[in-house]
Amino acid sequence: MPTRIAITTRINKPVAQVWRFWTDPAHIMQWNAASDDWHCPKATNDLRTGGSFSSTMAARDGSFSFDFEGVYDDVQDPGSGPGQARIAYTMSDGRTCEILFAGKDGGTEVIERFDAESQNPVDMQRAGWQAILDRFKAHAEAQG
Repeated sequence: MPTRIAITTRINKPVAQVWRFWTDPAHIMQWNAASDDWHCPKATNDLRTGGSFSSTMAARDGSFSFDFEGVYDDVQDPGSGPGQARIAYTMSDGRTCEILFAGKDGGTEVIERFDAESQNPVDMQRAGWQAILDRFKAHAEAQG
């Protein structure tokens, strides 16, 4: 059984807006990178249970890129319940991830739990995914 990692942030926007920034490919390409020397030049998202997604993660200097891909196991948009939403997916390597969006005090708490891979230390994976989530928070809160 793989190690499960959890990361979290609080965004000062309502769940419906946070959901849109998280799921719209035009927004995904703006925030989906762990550092400034990486970017996401392409993203596709068929946001439905059974649908798939892909984000190209690329070094800005062109030295390396890869596609982060998966299939949605469950999609519960913000209309599914009062002030909450959920996405669960399986990555192309078989690991799973769950993201919860919970309305709280006018903002949104985002909790992401994912299976660690076996090639890199857990702390490194946690830090990398948290860096992406922190960039998402900055992007979402900068939107009008």
